[in-house]
Amino acid sequence: MKASVLAAVAALSLGASAAVAAPEAYVLDASHSQVIFSYNHLGYSTTWGMFSGFEGEISFDQQDPAASSVSVSMPLASMITGWDARFGHFMSPDFFNAQGDEVVTFTSTAIEVTGEATALITGDLTLNGVTKPVVLDAKLNQVGNHPMANKPWAGFDATATLVRSEFNLGQFAPFVSDEVQLQISIEAMKAE
Repeated sequence: MKASVLAAVAALSLGASAAVAAPEAYVLDASHSQVIFSYNHLGYSTTWGMFSGFEGEISFDQQDPAASSVSVSMPLASMITGWDARFGHFMSPDFFNAQGDEVVTFTSTAIEVTGEATALITGDLTLNGVTKPVVLDAKLNQVGNHPMANKPWAGFDATATLVRSEFNLGQFAPFVSDEVQLQISIEAMKAE
């Protein structure tokens, strides 16, 4: 699910104004990149979880944002649920049946620029051994020189909805919602 989040990184290409002749390499700032997921629990509450500290690369084309691309990967075991028993249940045969080395990945396949600072980023999300297309609704927050790092930086937010049963994770649906909402916020720095 998080991996979806990673695809959003491609949104960095949105609306950038500086002229650049070719795509430039950016890498995620792992300390300021998160994928938050939420789902409805039996109609009583919204339950939240997060992925953070993951890795990713962006090929950022400011002249032709649609020519940009992104790839992201995160260890499934880096999921934060806020409750150890829930994390253990997610890793059990009821859901991921995880052994500890599984990785969630997202690789963009297309970017459709929809406005000065918005785009739809389509990509392949691999989660629980299943690869499906996912579309991220992305918004560029800011591109500029980072005041502390003194180098080019970019940040954006994105949202998406996953249907968990499509990834063989449908246990307890529909009582626990099959749809999982993703909120992604990412920063990336120009590669050295």
